[in-house]
This record gives sequence, structure tokens and C-alpha cells, in this order.
Amino acid sequence: MQNMSAWLSALAGFAIGAAAGFAVRRARLCTFGAIEDALMGGDNRRLKIFGLALGIAVLGTQALILSGFLAPEHTTYVPIALPLIAIVIGSIMFGTGMAMVGTCGFGSLVRLGTGDLRSLIVILVLGATAYATLRGLFADLRIGVLEQLAIRMPDGIRSDFASLLTQATGRDLRVPLAIIVGSGLCWLALSDKRLRRAPRLLTAGIALGLLTIAGWIVTVELNDDFAGPPRPQSLTFVSTIGKALYAGVLNVANFADFGVGSVFGVIAGALAAAWFAAELRWEAFDDDHEMRRHLIGACLMGVGGILAGGCTIGQGITAGSMLALSWPIAVGGMILGARIGIAILVDGSPRDLIQRNWMLLARKAPPSK
Repeated sequence: MQNMSAWLSALAGFAIGAAAGFAVRRARLCTFGAIEDALMGGDNRRLKIFGLALGIAVLGTQALILSGFLAPEHTTYVPIALPLIAIVIGSIMFGTGMAMVGTCGFGSLVRLGTGDLRSLIVILVLGATAYATLRGLFADLRIGVLEQLAIRMPDGIRSDFASLLTQATGRDLRVPLAIIVGSGLCWLALSDKRLRRAPRLLTAGIALGLLTIAGWIVTVELNDDFAGPPRPQSLTFVSTIGKALYAGVLNVANFADFGVGSVFGVIAGALAAAWFAAELRWEAFDDDHEMRRHLIGACLMGVGGILAGGCTIGQGITAGSMLALSWPIAVGGMILGARIGIAILVDGSPRDLIQRNWMLLARKAPPSK
């Protein structure tokens, strides 16, 4: 029964991941592309689509919590001690790496499904560095140092906004908070006339939100009580890529996992979307400079994603659906990291960026008397 339950969870993960990969590839949706549009072009339409996904996920996930179906304390997103330093460092690293690669872990899986061999290298390196940070070479530094610098919540409550508001006011404000946040985010997207004329983008946003909710449901329903404590999961693409790599190299039994199944599902879904659109084609690195940039970016995303507790999907939507305190901190760090990465790309190298900014500061400094 235990093995059957785990394999059914993996199969459900594959199906959910395939639906996400298909919808996102069909809509040409990308988290880094959305951030870049907003930062560099002042166009926040694609960011609103991710807001729509988050709004739907918040409404659905909080409904599951209120019904007693989903217990927040069984997830990894709302601990009683918030590892703030790790989240800040990790999210900035992840955002910078995302800019170097041109997409996030989820986007790399989507690109691989369309035949982009550069993404194969990115995924292998991201997965290896993520697993090294999760359970290997860097695990002691993460657990023994960075995650010890944590802020403990008052009276042992969970690190989510609903719990903190309840603690501060003495009233359970989960319902109004969920309605305000979820409905507000949905309204921002659906009130945009330009987005209402982009059905593929809207469909992708709605799909991501609903699939996040579906992840919580299937991992709770398919949990085997005899296998250990429940571990509700939903969409995230850093640790799961590391686990998928570990399963393929060392332990086939680890394929029986919702997250691992979702990794392969995203690739399959993107492949199907590219195939039906006749856009499946092989791509590789143009030169050694591009390859170095992708390798550095993949390492930053692998290590940073574990420290941050997730990627742009894992923290941006899945943790956000729990109203976790880590959610705005991680998303803000990733946006800052992406802006740093864009600046590095524009200036050519970190050294050039530092030198140029130093020269600008020197010119603005008043002359010494």
C-alpha cells in the first residue's frame, strides 16, 4: 500500500506538471520575462498573470485550510522559526542566477521540453547544486549556520500572516485576509482590458492557480498514514529537480514522489505544446561565454533556491497560497536579484559593474578640502 500510494502521488504530480507545462508553454509565460518586462519596459501584464495565479491559489488553499482538509503545520512553508537570513541571501542568489540563465527552474524545464539543450545543462547543474545544499556538501552550512539565524514566532505560532494577525488582534482574520488578498490579485488581472484580450495568458494564470490547489489536494488524499507523517506538497521546482536527479542516478525508488513526478510532467507538457504548434527544435549554446553564463546562473539558482525555500513558483505561488511570511521576502529578493543580474549582463561582468558604480560615486562625491 505504501509503494502504491507513493507511485500514485508521483503519477498525479506528473499529470499536474504536464498541465502546467502545456499551459505555460502555449502562453509563452515566463517568470523572469515578466519581471524583466516590469523592470525594464514598464509592462506589468505578465506579472499580473502570476498575480492572478496567486490570487486563485490563495482563495482555494485557504478554503482547504478553513475546511480542516489541509493542515499548514504539516507543510514546509510556515515553520515556527523564520530563517530570514537564509531566505534573503538565497532569494537574491536565485534572482541573479535566473537573470544569467534567462529563466527560472520551471522555465528551464519548459524550455527543455521544446528541445533547448542549454536547459538540459542548466537542469543538471541546478539539480546537483540544489541537492548538495539540501542534503550534501553545503547542507551543514545551511542547517548549522544560516538556518540557525532564524526569527522565532511569538508563542510558537506558525509564520503566516493569518496566524500573526490572529495573535495580534485576538480574532481569527484568516477569512477576510484570504478574500482581500485573493480577490484583490484576481481583480488586478481581470480588470486589465489588454489581458482580457489575451485568452492564452489568462488561461495559463488560471491553470497555475488551480493546479497549485490540486497539488495540495492530491498529496493530502494520497498520503499513506503508515509511511510517516503527512507531507502536503504542491508545485515547486528546485528541490524537486535535485531529487529527480538523485533518483535517476542513485535511487530509483525516489521517483515515487509527487514533486519528482511534476518535474517530468512539466517537460512532457511543454513538449506536447511545442509539438502541436510545430515549434519543436533543437538549440544549443552559441559559444563558451554563453555556456559559462548559464553554468554560473544554474549554480546560483540551485543553491539560492534551497536557501530561499523555493523558486518563483514554489515561493511566489505555493508559499504565497499559504500566506507565508517567507513569500513577500523571497519574491522581493528574487526581483532584486534579477535586477542585479540584468545590470551585470548589461555591464559585462560583476567587476565591470562594481568599477562603473565606483566611478560614478567618485564623480558625485564632493571634492575634499
